Amino acid sequence: MIPEFILRAILASIMVSVLLGLLSPLINTKGLAFLTHALFHALLLGAVLGMILALLFNSYALVTLIALVVTIAIVLIIAQLEKLGFTPDSAVGIVASFVAGLTVLGFGILYKVMASRPYFPLTENIVSYLTGDIFLITLQDLAVLILGGALIFFVLLFLYRDFLYLSFDPEGMESYGGNARAYLMILYVLVGAIGALIVQTVGLITLQVVAVLPGAIALMVSSDLRKVLAVSLLLTLTVQLSSVVLAYFTAIPPSGIATIMLGLIYGALLFRR
Repeated sequence: MIPEFILRAILASIMVSVLLGLLSPLINTKGLAFLTHALFHALLLGAVLGMILALLFNSYALVTLIALVVTIAIVLIIAQLEKLGFTPDSAVGIVASFVAGLTVLGFGILYKVMASRPYFPLTENIVSYLTGDIFLITLQDLAVLILGGALIFFVLLFLYRDFLYLSFDPEGMESYGGNARAYLMILYVLVGAIGALIVQTVGLITLQVVAVLPGAIALMVSSDLRKVLAVSLLLTLTVQLSSVVLAYFTAIPPSGIATIMLGLIYGALLFRR
């Protein structure tokens, strides 16, 4: 009989694979790899603030909620800076620097709060956020991931063609009456929301790799957008499920295994060229 925590891990892996498989090609075609780096800082700040509030109010569900709110707020600020005329790299760099400083201050407050309260249940949250140990995901975490992921999936699917137009021809989109900046802001919000939802399963340390490499590999394999999407989805699903199985037998965090697998595939394709 398959243990319950393995079933939870498999279900979470499938949802993560669908979200990343769809998102990764957009990240590569639109050039949002640097944005995922900013997500690291945003999610870490959100997690720290969430942990502080979780300890104060004794509700550990606040960690994911606060991380989601903070991350979306930060990506909206980045999008607004771009609207004011800053380049994407400059906008991300400016915001990331402030977020990094706030995160350090947040850790100082978190240590003081942890010193005055029992915080053992919080240690699992910290491990999950940093290393993405999917075996630690609870039924409540899984429910949030599936429900939130399903909502984002349908929004992403509904707007996917528009996002592709935005990636390849934003001027053409504007000429046909589309609001390229509005679509860009929506895409940024979806990137932030997906990052906040999956961070406990893939981990902050490896988030950027698993978000960028599947799409990059798919674009190296084919230039046909349908094939790129199919390869990205299949690759992400295969890697995620394989990492869960290997992690079960090796006791190595699955996020680390997934990252190494993607890196090996990407490296092999580069050498073939």
